[in-house]
Amino acid sequence: MARRKPPAQHGARSEDGQAQTTAPPPLKRGPWTAEEDEVLVRFVAREGEGRWRTLPRRAGLLRCGKSCRLRWMNYLRPDIKRGPIAEDEEDLILRLHRVLGNRCVHVTYFLKCVYADARLMDVAVHAGGR
Repeated sequence: MARRKPPAQHGARSEDGQAQTTAPPPLKRGPWTAEEDEVLVRFVAREGEGRWRTLPRRAGLLRCGKSCRLRWMNYLRPDIKRGPIAEDEEDLILRLHRVLGNRCVHVTYFLKCVYADARLMDVAVHAGGR
C-alpha cells in the first residue's frame, strides 16, 4: 500500500501545530471621506470600471466591493448630471414610470442624460401624483 505524503505546511504554526491566521483588517463603514473618494476616482480612471469585488484590495481601500461600486455609480461617475431636473425631463421620467414601473434601469435607457437611480426614484415616487 502506498504511503501518503503529509500535507504541506504553509504559513506560521503555533506550538501545538495549529495554523495561525491573521484576521483581515475590519472593513470601514459609514460615510465616505474625501480621501477615499479621491483614491476610488484615481483608481477607476487608471484601471477602468469592473472587478468591483477585488477593487478595494487593489486600490488600498478598507471598503467592500459593493460599497465601492455603489459609491462610483451613484456619486462619483463624471457623466452623472447634477442640478435640477428640467421640466421636459421630469415629464419623460413620469411617462416612462407609468409604462415601465420602478425599473430605473429601463427608464435611464430612454433618457439621453444619466441620473443616479436614487434621483429617478425620488422624482417618480414623489412627483407621480401630478
